[in-house]
Amino acid sequence: MDKKVKLSFNIVAIVCILLFCIALTPVTLQNDTFYTIKIGEHILENGIDMQDPFSIHDLPYTYPHWLYDVGIYLIYNIGGMPGIYLSTMLLACILGVSIYMVNKKIVKNDLISFLLTMEVMYVLDGFIAARAQLVTYILFTLQIFFIEKFIETKHKRYAIGLIIIPIIIANVHLAVWPFYFVPFLPYVAEYLIALILDSHLIHKLEIKIINSRINKLTKKQGKQEEIAKLEETKKIKEQKFEKYKEKQNIRRQNPYKLKIERKDNVKWLIVIMIICLFTGLLTPLGDTPYTYLIKTMQGNTTQSINEHLPTVLIEAPYVLAIIVIALSILIFTDTKIRLKDFFMLGGLILLALMSKRQLSMLVLLGVYSINRMLCDLFNKYDPKGSETFTKVIASGFGRIITLLLVVLVCIVMYKPKAKAEFIDANTYPVEAAKYVKENLNIENMRLYNEYNYGSYLLYEDIPVFIDSRADLYTPEFNGDKDKDVFTDFIRASSVSVHYEDIFDKYDITHLLIPNNTKMNLFISKDENYKELYKDSRFVIYERLVK
Repeated sequence: MDKKVKLSFNIVAIVCILLFCIALTPVTLQNDTFYTIKIGEHILENGIDMQDPFSIHDLPYTYPHWLYDVGIYLIYNIGGMPGIYLSTMLLACILGVSIYMVNKKIVKNDLISFLLTMEVMYVLDGFIAARAQLVTYILFTLQIFFIEKFIETKHKRYAIGLIIIPIIIANVHLAVWPFYFVPFLPYVAEYLIALILDSHLIHKLEIKIINSRINKLTKKQGKQEEIAKLEETKKIKEQKFEKYKEKQNIRRQNPYKLKIERKDNVKWLIVIMIICLFTGLLTPLGDTPYTYLIKTMQGNTTQSINEHLPTVLIEAPYVLAIIVIALSILIFTDTKIRLKDFFMLGGLILLALMSKRQLSMLVLLGVYSINRMLCDLFNKYDPKGSETFTKVIASGFGRIITLLLVVLVCIVMYKPKAKAEFIDANTYPVEAAKYVKENLNIENMRLYNEYNYGSYLLYEDIPVFIDSRADLYTPEFNGDKDKDVFTDFIRASSVSVHYEDIFDKYDITHLLIPNNTKMNLFISKDENYKELYKDSRFVIYERLVK
């Protein structure tokens, strides 16, 4: 394709991706952003003291994304909430452009890479927020690029990049540090399988046994006839083996469905992966990158927090779409799939079904495998189709139409966000927090609150019973079996036990709860509680029983 056409198309594609990412970026801040700001401020003032200063429980804390917290606070300190919004928009744009550039570099089809990038960003809409995960999405995208280019070229700069990325992850978002090693596995598995197939162990073992028997017989007299028979057997097996190797090479070059490629640079990739296992030590958090996931899985938070729950397939149309597209291409066309892509898609689909939060990784990392399959499909059945369509978009009229369509879509997407506030007063107790700060003695108050808005309360410098840092409130992290705050919250909020028992345990003096909860139904009729404040969403009670 002409260089001018490619350049023109790439400019249009990148502009469209940038506009789309800007339209996708949410104005209203997400729950975790509030505690991120306060933790960043605390670290700059007190260092990483491994102690939580925001709850009423005096718990140890691991600061799992301390570097991101510090970065967000610095942005907030300079630009306030608009600064955080702009930084999220910038990271979303970097992610979108990175996905596009990596796709086109790996697969070398600009059109399909552009269309898939737009689809990926649309699917990731719910995951775009001022959270550490947005940075790690960019890092995982770069990881795939570095892996592919290192296998292709063995250049040291890609190896260095692969070693730097887990160091950044261990400090920016250590909860996903173990996941860094997952994308390596399909490449390693394919290489090991190809190595085993090429080693011909059974044939070598048979020949070794025959040679051993021949050597033993040569030491004995009168065994020439047996030796001759063994030599003849050996010759026949060698001949059969040569024919088998020829057939195997033909099958490898033109397989039925699975293409197995042996890339010898993968052995150096394994060395890099082993080196990266030690990068978890390059953080001020000690061995936390190695223990965080284990402790999380041992706790009960994964059974109660929505993003950790298993995915119901009928509620995950994008997972269904990926499965249907992959199976349709493989079943109804003559398109092959590379073994590494088969492992990548299969593993990511399994992870996505196990946990909703892994849906983003399926889309983010699975896109390259889908891209390869689609490109193979078009190259086989319509090799000039994508090139022709690329030229149409790169033309003057095509550029105008494409940009107008994308701008129209972006306007429709952004319109509901135009009047949105950075802090949603319908979700967070904005007025109730003001009342607490103006009318109650925060230093002597022990407040019970709900999980979903605890982060906003601590952002307002109100000590909380619980917030969305779920790991902080479990005995696996705080080391005290009698201090399972998370479970006590679940039991109290669901009224599965008498709430007074929980409140006595933690010396609760006040409650700030939503109006429409089961707990409020009981509390509002309990004479031991005095209503101090009420609005359309929240109510504050003073607990009279001490």
